[in-house]
Amino acid sequence: MSCNHNHSKPTSGSTHPLCNADLLSAVACGALLGGGLLAHFNGAPASVETQLLLASCAAGGWHVTIRSLTQLARFQFDVDLLMLVAAIGAGLIGRLEESAILLLLFSLGHGLEGLATDRARNAIRALGTLTPKVARVVRNGRDIELAVEELAVGDLVRVMAGERIAVDGDVREGTSAVDQSPITGESVPIVKEVGDDVFAGTVNGDGLLLVATTRLASQSTMARMVKLVEESQVNKGRTQRLTERFTRIYTPIVLVSVPMIIAVLTSFFGMTFADAFLRAMAVLVGASPCALVISTPSAVLAGVAQAARSGVLIKGGMHLEALGIVRAIAIDKTGTVTQGRPDVTDVVAADGFTPRDVIAIALALDQHSSHPLALAVVRRAKRDGVSAREIRDIRAIPGRGVEGVIGDSRALIAGPRAFSKGETATISGQLQTQIDLLEDRARTVSVVALGDQCVGAIAMADQVRPDVAQIFARLKSLGIRHLVMLTGDNAKVAQAVAAPLGIDEVKAGLLPEHKIAEVQMLIKTWGAVAMVGDGVNDAPALASATVGIAMGASGTDVALEAADIALMADDLSKLPFAVGLSRAARRTIMQNVTISLGVVAVLIPCALFGVVPLSLAVVLHEGSTVVVAFNALRLLLYRESK
Repeated sequence: MSCNHNHSKPTSGSTHPLCNADLLSAVACGALLGGGLLAHFNGAPASVETQLLLASCAAGGWHVTIRSLTQLARFQFDVDLLMLVAAIGAGLIGRLEESAILLLLFSLGHGLEGLATDRARNAIRALGTLTPKVARVVRNGRDIELAVEELAVGDLVRVMAGERIAVDGDVREGTSAVDQSPITGESVPIVKEVGDDVFAGTVNGDGLLLVATTRLASQSTMARMVKLVEESQVNKGRTQRLTERFTRIYTPIVLVSVPMIIAVLTSFFGMTFADAFLRAMAVLVGASPCALVISTPSAVLAGVAQAARSGVLIKGGMHLEALGIVRAIAIDKTGTVTQGRPDVTDVVAADGFTPRDVIAIALALDQHSSHPLALAVVRRAKRDGVSAREIRDIRAIPGRGVEGVIGDSRALIAGPRAFSKGETATISGQLQTQIDLLEDRARTVSVVALGDQCVGAIAMADQVRPDVAQIFARLKSLGIRHLVMLTGDNAKVAQAVAAPLGIDEVKAGLLPEHKIAEVQMLIKTWGAVAMVGDGVNDAPALASATVGIAMGASGTDVALEAADIALMADDLSKLPFAVGLSRAARRTIMQNVTISLGVVAVLIPCALFGVVPLSLAVVLHEGSTVVVAFNALRLLLYRESK
């Protein structure tokens, strides 16, 4: 069992520790408790020690008291209330230091859990900033700016070069390369022509587009993503009901049993009220779930601390526990399995030219462009020490490529399809054969021409991260039984990437709602599923999965906020570490729960029948707490075995 505490929602978006009432209570409680213990060991008057311990209890218990009374007013019983009664009972029998320790641990656990869960609430706000608030609408031959909420289906929206598209629609005029990675996760901008669909929140390239609105702003793909994230986060919270049911039953039983024990002992066994009260307090101490309450938080805190030291950010205890039972992992392709940017893989030269000629002409055309394919050419030229040819009159051809003049000849870099649409330069049969082979291997190909000759071709692809195959093998050794790759790219590209990596299944051509549906199907099949991704388009799937894992450094804000765990520095090799640590943490939690429940099960009858006096009950009770704490601290030494 893992303890479940009810947290009220924060009134502000701040997650600063100074805004967390439970953490402030814990700090004040700990400071005053330390002062009381120092006073005791330094021979200070007993009244000083008592006042400091009473102040410590008040500091650590005021917020728990308010929360427990609020729950009690709704006739809801949980461990909060039982712990409060146990602390009061400990104080009534003169164990103020135990009461203060209980309240310190309790407040600290509440505070850290609150900080860990607050960040996820920013996901919806981050998603909303990606779609423009106004659109340039064509009305009566003029462009006017209107709020996107005022647009109707069929309205024509003009999108300038470099602008973010404001609506879901289809292209009526123009051609341009559109970066739609925020929606589909595709690593390379996609050429959009008349009749093609575009999505709100994607970025127009260097062309001018006229888009007819096909969905209202509230129904756009991005708006649906916002809704998906919100619904997924709400649904995830319902998994805690089992623990809540247990505490609702356990707490009133223990609370009712204490006065009943006093009544039975005084009425039927001839005990004085004082002796019966001490016997009942021994039962209450034995029954109070101190070790049980810290069995999960202590292991979680140790696990989260060790994860943070190793470059893995885990947002809360439930996520560490949940990852420990995951049997299947869904992984986004672009930016997760791959590096998220295209690199030059092959340079093919036509007869009479060399690969350096091809790169030199391509560099002359691409050296001032920010297009991902152009940047790949620049990186390759720098690596090979190739200088650009002298060029003038460079201009972009929207949706096709870049042209300029080298010497007296027109230079051009464009996709192979452009050369079948009236270009003077033609691709030779031999070069076309090589281009076809490259495209069959899921390469993006650019053809370089000079005058009426095709100089050669440059093939590019998004490269797989180093050691991914070994990483996936390590996951399988940890008990992950099914690996599936989800991507917005086409099936040919996805299969080419997945084939050598040991991935069990590939799902390609997916939009965000498709990804979340795939994750939900995996959950039905495997029970617990982790989703690993980095883009905005992954956010709904990250939130829907049992555990959402984001790539830290390159992951978008939305992916990081929607996810439960972040792998910092884009280090996918930390994924097996996180899975292994979570499994170790889950084993530790189960060990702690077994120890704490075992001690409670022994102490209750022994205290009830007087076999264990109050003093020994306190020692055994606190001893179990120490054992649980030290067992949890072993997680700070966790290292992944390779």
